[in-house]
Amino acid sequence: MSEAQLRPGQVILAWWSSELGARATGSQKGLSARLSRGDDVSVLCQLPVHALAGRLGLRDGPRIARLARSLANIREHVPANLPKRLGVGDPKALSPLRFERLIQSGEDDLETAIRRALPMVGHAANVAHLGESLLFWNDKMRTRWCFDYYGAEAPTEANHSKDIAL
Repeated sequence: MSEAQLRPGQVILAWWSSELGARATGSQKGLSARLSRGDDVSVLCQLPVHALAGRLGLRDGPRIARLARSLANIREHVPANLPKRLGVGDPKALSPLRFERLIQSGEDDLETAIRRALPMVGHAANVAHLGESLLFWNDKMRTRWCFDYYGAEAPTEANHSKDIAL
């Protein structure tokens, strides 16, 4: 499968795995530190960030910087997505009130909310899902996160249409 056929999440996961991953090499550790601590300009000074932007076809500097900084805070890729992980336990890993604040975050505040939530789950998340969520943060994505957080099946467009017709 060519890179053009990959979903954005797959591209993001491949990039994260090679550039950050397990922080097994000095270059991975160094890049992680530079991304975690950097402002937009310093993050955009990193060649691997430009490689990611190129693979995604993304030319929005602040957006790619937010994505790279958020990815630098993930230490482990796991199958379960972040909202599911945040909604596990009694009490939940992230309280419903804090989750609601995260969901209400605008694109500019989302990075901070995600970075604050990641320690609650040991900095482990599904990198592909989180990357796509950050890129496509809208009402539809927020809705999916809410259903995932509470462990419920999200409505599909077809189901939603049937509900309205009743």
